[in-house]
Formats: sequence, structure tokens, C-alpha cells
Amino acid sequence: MKIKTTVVLFFCFVLSASVAFGQGADPALYTKILHMDSVLFDAFNTHNMPVLRSVFAENLEFYHDKGGLSNYATSMESFKGVFEHNPDLRRELVKGTLEVYPIPGYGAVEMGEHRFTHMENGKEIVAVFKFTQVWQLKDNEWKVTRVVSVGH
Repeated sequence: MKIKTTVVLFFCFVLSASVAFGQGADPALYTKILHMDSVLFDAFNTHNMPVLRSVFAENLEFYHDKGGLSNYATSMESFKGVFEHNPDLRRELVKGTLEVYPIPGYGAVEMGEHRFTHMENGKEIVAVFKFTQVWQLKDNEWKVTRVVSVGH
């Protein structure tokens, strides 16, 4: 019976260690993904399409709870349309919500909440949504391959 208890405790320790690592025990990965998030959304906020195109992978799958699934080409066209119709739209990461988890051999998953603001009929409109982004590290470049945007 003692051996079973030891085995159970060992597996609990292993599981808790891997969860702790996933919750931010790798500060370098967290800092890198936070930086890439800022590169992505600085480009979004300044409508810099060349940078947006370079941060998203060409095999992008963008899942949106209202708009459905879109690919790279459709997403880039959507960004252009959003910028034309909402030139003052801004995005910011909600402080304290960012979570980064490593995906060994691939990259990382970023999860959090972001706030979008714009003016509509003379009023500032503010909305907060949840997101998940999968980042792939390939040829020493970080690119978003999957996005899940929900809570709209």
C-alpha cells in the first residue's frame, strides 16, 4: 500500500510541476510572447498591414465566435476593412490577464483578454474580449498560426 501512495504522490508532484511551468515558470518565453503581442497589436493600432502580414503565418486559422473561421487572405482583407470603417479602433492587452504556455517543439500558446475602443456617434465604445493565439517558432521567427477570439 505504501508503494501505491508513493506512486500517486510522485505523479501528483510531476503534474503540479508541469502545471507550474505552464503558468509562467519560463519568464523568457513569457517576455518574448508579450513582446510579440505588442508587435502584433502596435501594427494593428497603426494599421501597418506589412507588419500584420508578417506576424501571421500563411496557414492561419482565425476562429471568431461571430464571424466563423477565416484563413490568412480573408483575415488580411478583414483587417483592411476594419481599418477603413473604424480608423480610431485601438486594442490594448488587459493587464494581469496574459497567460503563456509552452508547446514543446512548436512554440507557445498565449491567452488573455483585450480591450478594444473606438468612437461611435460621439461616444467612446469599449469592449473586452477573450482570446487565444498559438505562436509557432520556425526559422527563428515567431508567427501566429491560430487565433480564437470569443465573447463578442
